[in-house]
Amino acid sequence: MIRPLLLGLLIALSTPAGHLMAQWTPEEAPIMTRWASEVTPASVHQEYPRPQMVRKDWLNLNGLWEYAISPRNEDNPADWDGRILVPFPIESALSGVMSRVGAEERLWYRRTFELPGAWVNRRVLLHFGAIDWEATVWVNGRRVGEHRGGYDPFTFDITGALIPDGEQEILIAVWDPTDAGFQPRGKQVSRPRGIWYTPTTGIWQTVWMETVSPTCIDRLQMVPDIDNATLHLTVESMGADETFSVEATALDNSRVVARVSGPANSTLALQIADPKLWSPDSPFLYDLKVTLLEHGSAVDEVESYFGMRKISLGQDKEGVLRILLNNEFIFQLGPLDQGFWPDGLYTAPTDEALRYDIEVTKQLGFNMARKHVKIEPDRWYYWCDRLGLLVWQDMPSGDEYIGRNDPDIERTAQSARQFELELKRTIDAFGNHPCIVMWVPFNEGWGQYDTERIAEWIKAYDPSRLVNNTSGWADRGVGDVHDIHSYPGPAAPDSEPDRALVLGEFGGLGYPVTGHLWQSDRNWGYRSFDSSETLTDAYETLLRRLHRLIGDPGLSAAVYTQTTDVEIEVNGLMTYDRALIKMDVERALSARQSLEKPPPDS
Repeated sequence: MIRPLLLGLLIALSTPAGHLMAQWTPEEAPIMTRWASEVTPASVHQEYPRPQMVRKDWLNLNGLWEYAISPRNEDNPADWDGRILVPFPIESALSGVMSRVGAEERLWYRRTFELPGAWVNRRVLLHFGAIDWEATVWVNGRRVGEHRGGYDPFTFDITGALIPDGEQEILIAVWDPTDAGFQPRGKQVSRPRGIWYTPTTGIWQTVWMETVSPTCIDRLQMVPDIDNATLHLTVESMGADETFSVEATALDNSRVVARVSGPANSTLALQIADPKLWSPDSPFLYDLKVTLLEHGSAVDEVESYFGMRKISLGQDKEGVLRILLNNEFIFQLGPLDQGFWPDGLYTAPTDEALRYDIEVTKQLGFNMARKHVKIEPDRWYYWCDRLGLLVWQDMPSGDEYIGRNDPDIERTAQSARQFELELKRTIDAFGNHPCIVMWVPFNEGWGQYDTERIAEWIKAYDPSRLVNNTSGWADRGVGDVHDIHSYPGPAAPDSEPDRALVLGEFGGLGYPVTGHLWQSDRNWGYRSFDSSETLTDAYETLLRRLHRLIGDPGLSAAVYTQTTDVEIEVNGLMTYDRALIKMDVERALSARQSLEKPPPDS
């Protein structure tokens, strides 16, 4: 399979920030992960950030930038406050700053770079993995664009702003109202407490550039159809007319298994004979090479990958409506995964750390994770694809709340427009990942509005996945599943003829481990235990009860709270610093494996 390439030309840190590399040190959070010691300005997140559309010529702009915090209504600063390590948010220890930015302030970034000689007079794109929340970007004093949205990748064509030689300058202004605004923000608040955590402001994913042809591949859309042994592939290309065509080749390692050609910006069908299906037990990925041609000559080429898998509803052998993977029922059990880090907040310290969470999830026998009110960098989903982990993807929450029995809120037109824009961008950006099997627009009534319309829109826009209209409460009877929460639980909804039954959250068994806590006291959990043994005992009891619900009323999936502790919340399978798995691993795995046996009668 294709591995994200490190073949790009990495920018040497010969910038104003570069000669001060030795002066950078991280701040000290209450606890740090073991990967924090590996972070340096020269090595920070150097992996290719877009593994499903890889080009060879690229520049990584992570590293030390200048930063300043100023009043929101002021222009770009004349003086800078210091250096910040990108892509860590300014509130994090690994940024080297660990400062808050208020809703009435603006965060500024600046760095310079030199354009490689081979890039002169070529088209250049500037990419941002994510900036929270509103970003305006200038290159060499020219405004190249503005973006609103804290979780989705975005790109500006900066060709016209570049100078022929010498230093090039990037200037970025960021405003983030956190919980003072209506925008999707997830668990971020200005005053962290309980289940609400430290905010992320500004750049929190990789910044990078690449050079492309004037007419180039802009986006791939890949939809597997295992019933017809076909991958439906759409190659969207900027500037392509009828003189341009596309050729796509699917490979099993180096062996060609399918090839197709046709017009650009149309849907092509790659016929995959006897396809190897992707699943958590066998996460097989095909390589894909896509070439854009003009009059038969190649003008652009990208490398990608895909998995052949199907998620659907259907009856099992006993006639119970279930969630099916590849036309078979497997019980989905996974943790609620919030994606916070004590030293990097929204940003994992390294790619190895990002992968580690998924490895531990698999080690404990889970086959799924619910990514909770946060969207991750592309590489997190890449590791789920490679390692074999199903993903339920939440949309980050925002705006107002409703109670269990309240009607939907009425968002302002501006709030609804922003939510739906970011929702669509999320599906567009991450919809090719075989790991993602369910979209979850709302959680426990947070920002819930027009539920039926939103659920129907998602299903129409991406019919290849399931839709969970709301996780937790305020169910509106639409979508593919009925989802309830029960702490510590477990519990299940009543049987329905047209929707599968899922337990969207349960567990929450807390164990504060001395020496691995965000704060020494007043830690919080749904239930509290004082040792690994008693915690494991309680977990085994929960899973025995859960086992019965698989049989009657026919539960298809359950989500255990949660992957790690997060700040003062100590419900994690691991400590917040990822130093310890809190349960006995062998006993936890055995309890999970017992769910594969036929459920008891009572």
